[in-house]
Amino acid sequence: MDIPAPELATARLILRPLELADAGAVQRVFPQWDIVRFLASQVPWPYPPDGALIYIRDQALPAIERNIEWHWTIRPKAEPARLVGTISLKVGLDENRGFWLDPAWQGQGLMTEASDAVTEFWFEVLGYTVLRVPKAVANIRSRRISKRAGMRVIGVDERDFVSGRLRTELWEITREEWLARRR
Repeated sequence: MDIPAPELATARLILRPLELADAGAVQRVFPQWDIVRFLASQVPWPYPPDGALIYIRDQALPAIERNIEWHWTIRPKAEPARLVGTISLKVGLDENRGFWLDPAWQGQGLMTEASDAVTEFWFEVLGYTVLRVPKAVANIRSRRISKRAGMRVIGVDERDFVSGRLRTELWEITREEWLARRR
């Protein structure tokens, strides 16, 4: 399946496919403890000065080329040049979506909008039948996004995050459940 990430739009956001030119903007926003603490432990911390460039060039773009990941930058429609976060989808058994948002932009429902847009792409364009997302139990805001989207917890374990080993829930929604909620 060779389906590139298209530009997506929501009521308040533009989701642009990630490109190498975004590295500087990501590097300026991303290295904040409130962003990284609930991310997977492979994210280096403290974040190196070239961390965004290395990640985009050596991990994200090659995965996009292999058609196993889709990455977008999150930008407010009112300020389309301003990168405030990223969101991605990836093929895998138990980890299909990830995101981060600048804390200054949190609490406005923006990530719910972005998540809904890429989840629609996952099910309706890519045609996958299930979306699963692990979340640290302590990551209350992220868990609320999954709950609002109609996801449910299907398992609990522990995983390593930047902030340490934490109790983790695995959230899931099926294509049928997603489509039923959209009607």
